[in-house]
Amino acid sequence: MNKIFDNKQEFTELYRDAVMSISGKSVEAASDLDRFNALAKLVAEKARTVATKSDARATAEGKKRVYYFSIEFLIGRLLDNYLLNFGVRDMVAEALDDMGFDLSVIENQEPDPALGNGGLGRLAACFLDSMAAEGIAGYGNGMRYRYGLFKQEIVNGSQVEATDEWLTHGYPWEVRRQDKAVTIKFGGHVEGFEENGRTFYRTVDTQDILAVPYDIPVVGYAGETVNKLRVWAAEPVEEHFDLEAFNRGDYALADAERAEAEAISAILYPNDAGEHGRLLRLKQEYLFVSAGIYSLLDTFEKEHGANWELLPQFVAIHTNDTHPAMCGPELMRILIDEKKLEWDDAWNIVTQVVSYTNHTILPEALEKWPIGTFSKLLPRVYQIIDEISRRWHESFDTTQEGWQERLRQTAILWDGEIRMANLSVICSHSVNGVAKIHSDIIKNIVLKDFYALTPEKFNNKTNGISHRRFFAEANPTYAKLVTEAIGDGWLKDAFELEKLKEFQNDTEFLKAVGASKRANKERLAAYVKAETGLVIDPNTVFDVQVKRFHAYKRQLMNIMKVMDIYNRRIADPNFHVTPTTFIFSGKAASSYTFAKETIRLINSVADVINNDPRVNEVMKVCFIPNFRVSNAQLIYPAAEISEQISTAGKEASGTSNMKLMMNGAITLGTLDGANIEIADLAGRENEAIFGLTAPEVEQLWASNSYFAWDTLNGDRERLGRVMDELKDNTFAGLSGNFESIYNELMNNNDPDLVMADFRSYVDAWEKLTGSYGDQETWNRKALLNTASSGWFSSDRTIREYRDEIWHA
Repeated sequence: MNKIFDNKQEFTELYRDAVMSISGKSVEAASDLDRFNALAKLVAEKARTVATKSDARATAEGKKRVYYFSIEFLIGRLLDNYLLNFGVRDMVAEALDDMGFDLSVIENQEPDPALGNGGLGRLAACFLDSMAAEGIAGYGNGMRYRYGLFKQEIVNGSQVEATDEWLTHGYPWEVRRQDKAVTIKFGGHVEGFEENGRTFYRTVDTQDILAVPYDIPVVGYAGETVNKLRVWAAEPVEEHFDLEAFNRGDYALADAERAEAEAISAILYPNDAGEHGRLLRLKQEYLFVSAGIYSLLDTFEKEHGANWELLPQFVAIHTNDTHPAMCGPELMRILIDEKKLEWDDAWNIVTQVVSYTNHTILPEALEKWPIGTFSKLLPRVYQIIDEISRRWHESFDTTQEGWQERLRQTAILWDGEIRMANLSVICSHSVNGVAKIHSDIIKNIVLKDFYALTPEKFNNKTNGISHRRFFAEANPTYAKLVTEAIGDGWLKDAFELEKLKEFQNDTEFLKAVGASKRANKERLAAYVKAETGLVIDPNTVFDVQVKRFHAYKRQLMNIMKVMDIYNRRIADPNFHVTPTTFIFSGKAASSYTFAKETIRLINSVADVINNDPRVNEVMKVCFIPNFRVSNAQLIYPAAEISEQISTAGKEASGTSNMKLMMNGAITLGTLDGANIEIADLAGRENEAIFGLTAPEVEQLWASNSYFAWDTLNGDRERLGRVMDELKDNTFAGLSGNFESIYNELMNNNDPDLVMADFRSYVDAWEKLTGSYGDQETWNRKALLNTASSGWFSSDRTIREYRDEIWHA
C-alpha cells in the first residue's frame, strides 16, 4: 500500500499549511469549503506525483497504453475514494477529528462532477478505477461539460431542468493543460495537392476551435498506479472581442465567437431534435475524438518516433458505444493526410488498434447522422467514411445467396444516413456486448449479418462495478462487518467475498447484517427528510428502483403496482400489505415526454398516498430528486428490494442491479441483462424472478398474438382500475390526468408489455415482501447476494478486456 501520509502528525502539519495557503486563514477560521479544497488539493498533489512515476514506469516497461473514449464519465466525488485507495482514510478521519472536524462534513462540500448521466458514464468511471487498480496504463478521454446534463428539480410533481453549475467554486482535482491544446477544424472544403508523386488532401477555409484538456488523476487501489482522465473543453482559437459592438451596447455580439465555441462543451447530450442541436452534438463528438487521437499519437511519437506500424503494439483505442465511432475514420485521416501512410497500411493499423463496445439493442440508440449534415461539417472525415464504405461494398462475395440483404444490413451509408454502429463494427477488431444475453442478441439479431461474416470479432464482457466505491466507500458499516469476518483482502480481490458464505447459518452474524441495513436505512431516511421534507419509516421494506427513466425500464409498471396495492387496501382495510416505502429516483431526457410523464405520475401518486392516513401505516412513495453518484451511495446500501424490471431482451446489462446486489438487496426482476447472471450466481431461490422471457417476448411479437385490449379486458377489476385512474382524476390533483400514458399503452399496443407482465410482477412482489417477517432468512438471502457479487467487480471485467481485447 502506497500511503501518501506516514502518520497523523505529518498529515496534520501538511493540512494546516494547505488550508492557510488556499484560504489565508487557519484551519479553525476557514470555511468547510476551504477545508475541502485544501484537503483535495493536498491529495491531488500527492496523486500527481505518483502519476508521474506511473507514466514513467509505463514508458520504461514498454507498456501498451489503453485509451478509453467515452462521451460520459460519471466519476462522482473523489476525495473519499482516493483516501480509501491510498490507504489513509481512517487516519485522515482521526486526524481531522483531533482538530475538531468531521471528514464526512468536509467531503460533502465536493460537487458531483457533471461529466456523465447514467450507466454508460458510471461504467466508464468504474473501468478507469479498475485499470489503475490492475496496473494498466489506461486513460479516459471525454468532454469537460460546463453544466453537464441538468440538475433535476421537481415542481408540482413534474421534472424541471435547472442548470447544474458544478464548477461554481472551481474543481480542485483538475489541471488545465494549455500546452496540450489541439486545434479542431470544422466545415470548409477539401482540396488535393501533389507531393512526391502522390495526391494528398487538406481541408481549407475551416472554422477552427481550440480543444483544451483538463487532466483529473485516477488513483488505483493501493496507490501504486495513478492514471488520468483527460476531458476537453472547447474555446476560441483566438480572442476576437468586438469593442465597437460592446461600446454600442451589443454585449452578446461583442463576445459571440467565444460563446459559440464554448457552446460545444456546455452541456451533455444537447437536444438534437433540430438542425442546430444536431450540429452541436456532432461537433461535440468529433472534438473529443479528434483531440484525443492527436494527444495519444503525440505521446506515441515521443516514445517510438514515426514508426506507425508499431502503433497496434503500444496503443489500444476503445470506443464506449457509438458516440466515439469517428475514432476509426479520424485515425485514418491523420495517418493518411498528415503522417503520409498509404491507405492499406493505415487501415491495417486502425483495425488492429480500435475496439468497440455495443451498449444497446434499441434502434433509436444506434446513432445515425444525415449525410448532408455530416459531410458539410466534416467534409474530409466524410470522404474517408465514404471510401471505407466503398471498399466494404467491394469486399462482398456476390455469388452467395442473399448477399444483397446482407449488404443492406451492414452498409455504413444507407438511405441518406451514416450508420455509426456499422462504422464502429467495420473499423474494429473486437465487438463486445455487456451481458451474456445482450451479446447473444447482438450476434443473433442486432448485428447478425456482421456476426455471420466475422464471428471471431464478437465476444461478451459482462459489465462490472467498482466494489471499492459502491461497497467499501458507500457502505462503511457493512464493509467493516465483512472485513472483521474475512479480512480486507476483498478490497483487492472481490472474489474473496465468497468467504461470507461460511456465515450464512451464523445467527448472530445475520443479525449484524440486519443491523447494518437498518443503520443505512436510517441514514437514507435522514437524507430524504432533509432534501424533500418527507418522513419515511426505516421499519418498512425499502423497495428501490433508481436509474435513468425510459419506457423499457418500466418505472411505469412499478408505479402501477403501487396504485394497485393502494386500491386493494382502500377497498379492503384487512388486505395485508407488508409495510413498504417505494423509492424512485432518476432523470428523464429533457425531450423524452413519456418518461417525464412517468415521473409526474409517480409524484402524483405519492401526493395522494402520502397524504392518505388510511394507508400510511403500510405504504409511502418517495421520489428522490436529482439522482447522482453521491446520493446513489446513500440509496444502494439502504435498499432491500432491487427493482430490475425491464422488458426481457431490452436491457443490455444494467449496473444498478450489481450495486444493489452487492449491498445485500434482493433482486425482483425479469430475466434480462445481467439479472440472469445475478440469479445464476446467487441462486434463483435468493432472488424473485417473474415475467416473460426474452424468447417469449420475441415470439409474442413475431406471432402478432398480443393485444393490449385483450389483456385489459381480461383483468378489469385490478388492471382495468389502474388504467382508468390515469384518466378519472384519482391522481390528477397535483398537475392533471395522464391520458398520454393511457394512450401510449392502448393505442400503441403496450410496446413494452407493461400490462402483459403486470399480474406476474405484482404476485412476485407480494410473495417476496410476504417473506420479510422471517428476518433471519431475509438476511441470509441478503448475505448470499453480497457473497456472490464479487464476479461483478469491474476489476474482473477489466482483466477480461486486457487479456482478450486490448492484449495489454
